[in-house]
Amino acid sequence: MKSVMSGSAHNKDVDSINLDSVKQKGIAKRKRKEFARDPRYQGTRKLVDELNKAIGPDKRKAAIEHANVEFDHSDEVQHSAELYLGAANVLCLVLSMSDKDEEIESICSALEMVYRAERQAVIISYQDVGAALVPLLIRLLDRYEVGQKVLAEATIEHISKILLHMTRISELRVPLASHQGLFSVLERVATLSLSVENRVLRMRLLANLANSDGNKEAIFERSSLLESTMKVATLDKSESAREYASAVLMDLASHPANQIEMAKIDKVLGTFVKLAIVEDKVETREYAVSGLQNLAFEKQNRKQLVTYGSGVVIEALKKTTSMDANDKTRRRSAGALTNLACDETAEQMGKHTGLLKTLAHVSVTDKNADVQQRATLALTKLSNSITVKMSCWSNLLDALITASHCTVADGIVTAMFRVKTRAEENRTSMANYPRLLETLSRIVLEAQEADDVNGTPAAVYKDCENATKAIAHLANDPLNHKVICNKHVLAALVHGASLSSPSGAVTRDAAILAMERMAMDHSNRPMMARFPGMLVSIAKATEREMNEELNGVPKSSASGQPRLAKPLLMSLLVAM
Repeated sequence: MKSVMSGSAHNKDVDSINLDSVKQKGIAKRKRKEFARDPRYQGTRKLVDELNKAIGPDKRKAAIEHANVEFDHSDEVQHSAELYLGAANVLCLVLSMSDKDEEIESICSALEMVYRAERQAVIISYQDVGAALVPLLIRLLDRYEVGQKVLAEATIEHISKILLHMTRISELRVPLASHQGLFSVLERVATLSLSVENRVLRMRLLANLANSDGNKEAIFERSSLLESTMKVATLDKSESAREYASAVLMDLASHPANQIEMAKIDKVLGTFVKLAIVEDKVETREYAVSGLQNLAFEKQNRKQLVTYGSGVVIEALKKTTSMDANDKTRRRSAGALTNLACDETAEQMGKHTGLLKTLAHVSVTDKNADVQQRATLALTKLSNSITVKMSCWSNLLDALITASHCTVADGIVTAMFRVKTRAEENRTSMANYPRLLETLSRIVLEAQEADDVNGTPAAVYKDCENATKAIAHLANDPLNHKVICNKHVLAALVHGASLSSPSGAVTRDAAILAMERMAMDHSNRPMMARFPGMLVSIAKATEREMNEELNGVPKSSASGQPRLAKPLLMSLLVAM
């Protein structure tokens, strides 16, 4: 349990902590007095005094051993008391005067223990002793790593953990990274035969530093450190080391100042692709995909990412979007594809084998609604830029037909049908494309069925409206009049024209418009006139239009289109 020192006043101090040295000195002074008066920390005060007075080698050895026993616990508040009462200061002093390997290891062990303290205590201790302690620790790492055949793994581990405790504090990351020699220490991880634990610690330390915006540019600009990180990410035998290396690369790719240059480095892209595809650890794959998503956010990078390695980035994102077991990874992967989609990349992405089909399949079948929505967004963003003249046009139509079954699309798939049919050059191709008319008809009918049962949600009405307008756009081309006059389309238009809810008003008008255009082909009129419900739905529309006219409404109140129902009805009656 925490002591009373961790009460509300203490938490308030922690929450309001910052690096203002004057304020921190005041807090430190008050805390030292509080801990010094508290009888529970009498043993800590005595131990710090013992370390301070241990001048002879035997006394110093005994005091250090005592410290390793007393400081070895997991109580953060107790460790904070140790820092406030000067344990780190005196241990740093003793360490600076020691030259024996065994003693150095023992002192570093004790230092690591006391830095398991609370956030505020670590910050104040760093401000108090960090300027002396951190350079000393870096020199010791140089001593035990550079040119050594046998590494002092235990001492290296203690030092790495001390630095790691400091980098847990976000405010300390930039000042820590500014210490001369620290980047050299970090980049050695790729060349030294360190233990697995020490390699992981070294990469955790770098990952914490890279998580600070103030360090991202400096780390990226040090090419040897970037190279070491990529080497660990791709070759290290420890999956945890690879995980943290992947996190470092992800964070570096999130900084706008790094993104353009980072995307130009083939090895960076290759590393992300490999990690996204072959890694077993969920977090590593997620970080790699997030890194690609970060790079894809920069507009200048999109062409580079799409064309790199004959499309390996797209292939990796396609696979992770459809196959990764982790929801976040699939969502971020679909997000990366959304970022990449633009006018300059749409044709290349549309031609990539299976990409459009995969996005459509994911939009319908993925178990996570967010992933479905992201995949749908990626598909529709590509759709905006793909034209009928592109070789991937038919792939797009197939994908949109599949994606029309997505239940969380919020109308964006059907809106794409409407947008594409608005363009004259697309209409003949779309009207004659297999299953497209049936798909639009189904969407309209689904809204009517829902209206009959439990009431139609707004999104369903929007889909119905978009699909009906798409049919009306197709009917604007005389070459389509014959092909769209089939039982599926006629059933949809009858249903659309018969919607009774105010939310269906625009759909009703669009259905009448489509019928009127189709009836311009005289050969269609007999079939239309005899189709079940057709004349009834048009008669109801005629009645609505007459009421509007009697009420002084100049045009259809819903869409502003001319009143078409009465002449349409007359033409069909004549055809009978």
